[in-house]
Amino acid sequence: MNYKRILIKLSGEVFSGNNGGNIDMETLMDIAKALKQIKNDGKEIAIVVGAGNFVRGRDIKDIVRSRADSMGMLATIINSIALKDALEKTGLDSEVYSAVLMSEICKTYRRDDAVRDLKNGIITILAAGTGNPYFSTDMAAALRGIEINADVILFAKNVDGVYDKDPKKHKDAIKYDRVTYSKILSEQLAVIDMAAAVLCDEFSMSSVLFALNEPKNIIEASRGGNIGTIIEK
Repeated sequence: MNYKRILIKLSGEVFSGNNGGNIDMETLMDIAKALKQIKNDGKEIAIVVGAGNFVRGRDIKDIVRSRADSMGMLATIINSIALKDALEKTGLDSEVYSAVLMSEICKTYRRDDAVRDLKNGIITILAAGTGNPYFSTDMAAALRGIEINADVILFAKNVDGVYDKDPKKHKDAIKYDRVTYSKILSEQLAVIDMAAAVLCDEFSMSSVLFALNEPKNIIEASRGGNIGTIIEK
């Protein structure tokens, strides 16, 4: 696959590395170096970041869900600023865009501004999810990928692909090289958010789901290599 414009969804857990903290800058520097190689391939890069290293709104039971989701949005902005710092240290230009107003910290997301930056070789980091509660950052990745006309969404997760059942519970689980969104939805293969799968299916947005246990995996996925699972309509 010859992808020109890619959107990468980085799960929040990636930011903590193997140290168990919130943000591990050594891990972020490794990711930034991998992104530099992708940039050197001539690709346009947009990134949506998660917040799982800090908080997931749906997992906080004692706070009103909409407020908990707001906490998650703020956490994605923290992650985005850390990622921007790592990118700058590798000599890459980047811009953080927030789906909610944070004018003293970063720009407010506007589709045309983000696309203009992409065309000018600037990596766009898209923070605060969709800006609305009850929507996951997977959903934000699907929405932004469609909005900016990305060629593919690369879901960097903590699992190396899509399986027919949970590989952590079933040793005989079978990994798919390719799978359709409709199969993911009908069999409830909860590797990505179901609403995100519906949106990607409706707009024929292809994606690749892979594990980011090695930063080089992003490079391989961006080049259409044999890694993870390709998900398509």
